Amino acid sequence: MRLAVVIMAAGMGTRMKSRLPKVLHPLLGKPMLTHILTAVQPINPAQIVVITGHEADQVTARLNSEPELAGLPLEFVLQSPQLGTGHAVQQAQSALAAGGADAVLVVYGDMPLLTTQTLQQLLTAYQSGTGPLVMLTVTVDNPRGFGRVVRNDAGFVTAIVEEVDCTPQQKAIRELNVGAYLFNARWLLKNLPNIPLSAKGEYYLTDLVGMAVAQGLPVQAKQLADPLEAIGVNTRVHLAEAEHALRRRINRRWMEAGVTLLDPATTYIDSTVQLGQDTVILPNTHLRGQTIIGQNCRIGPNSFVENSTIGDRCQIKFSVIENAVMEDDVDIGPFGHLRKGAHLASGVHMGNFGEVKNSYLGPGTKMGHFSYLGDATTGADVNIGAGTITCNYDGVNKHKTVIGDHTFIGSDTMLVAPLNIGAHAKTGAGSVVTRDVPDNSLVYGVPARPKKENSQTLE
Repeated sequence: MRLAVVIMAAGMGTRMKSRLPKVLHPLLGKPMLTHILTAVQPINPAQIVVITGHEADQVTARLNSEPELAGLPLEFVLQSPQLGTGHAVQQAQSALAAGGADAVLVVYGDMPLLTTQTLQQLLTAYQSGTGPLVMLTVTVDNPRGFGRVVRNDAGFVTAIVEEVDCTPQQKAIRELNVGAYLFNARWLLKNLPNIPLSAKGEYYLTDLVGMAVAQGLPVQAKQLADPLEAIGVNTRVHLAEAEHALRRRINRRWMEAGVTLLDPATTYIDSTVQLGQDTVILPNTHLRGQTIIGQNCRIGPNSFVENSTIGDRCQIKFSVIENAVMEDDVDIGPFGHLRKGAHLASGVHMGNFGEVKNSYLGPGTKMGHFSYLGDATTGADVNIGAGTITCNYDGVNKHKTVIGDHTFIGSDTMLVAPLNIGAHAKTGAGSVVTRDVPDNSLVYGVPARPKKENSQTLE
């Protein structure tokens, strides 16, 4: 079966009270529209038509820039003016006819919690039935303004009644229209132009249900197993509800995969993050973006890791890691900060209140505390004393500091770049080093100068 997908993403989202298009509001690091597309991808659609409207160029540009959506058969169709959900799908009519699909899945772009499993179940129900469409429903106590689903004695849907039009008896119905439909493509294309104009001057997709019933055709309904998937986002309150539900889903998945979350309620893991087995995540930890964390790590508490790669057996305590790399057996914190371009090789120790930016610390290097390395490279087994600072910026340009293997940098050393410190060299405490230091030498003082042979004085 050749499947097409239509995603309605044209609405202004006025109740969000935001300049950002509603479908681009983020949930755990991804726009909610990306969550829908990620769920759709595994059912292998031959065509995906996104109906845009409000800030169409911004929506199109964002989706085209998402790496995980690369390769999807995306097409964009503009709905202007916006005259209802039926009118939105009508804008895709030409694209769908050209695509030659057998079936068309229609979903809303503001329902980010729908899962691939649910969409696959909808496909299965459609393939096992005989009617022109199958719709997704949910049974809950709080109708949240959704349309009520009316069934006949045989269990087929006979009508969708919007809440404002419900009789008292219909308001008591708790089976609601979720807003996801799978249509026979030929039937849909034939009937789309015949959707009647409502009293509000709009065309409603739900009228297709009544049209099918009037034609004597059965309309099936598939109920959601998890009502949380039906959360639609129309306000910031709904956005928070969806975020909470999605976070619980992701946290549960990682715990089932062998990751320990000491307090899932205060653990925030983006959907794009990858975690290794037997890693422990402590409370108030945020793992964001394209972050990969290895096995047997201990992250947190109160730590923030974004777009970073962390090896096996690493520890991060009360620290911030951004766009950085930590190889195996590295520990950092408390109160450490790795900025963009920081790379800590295997076995590095970085103590409290240390900061590294655009620098490589070689294997086994120790950077105790209260130090800053920027635009620097160290060799293996270097000791960085407390209070060491690389003076890498001259007010115009950034300059490089290179420190050789087995070097000892004394406490409160100022390394004024550009600078090369040789292997096995030493700097005295409080030194201001402005010139290159040869291998196996000692410098100290302000400015730092080498120690003379057989003398305790400086020239």
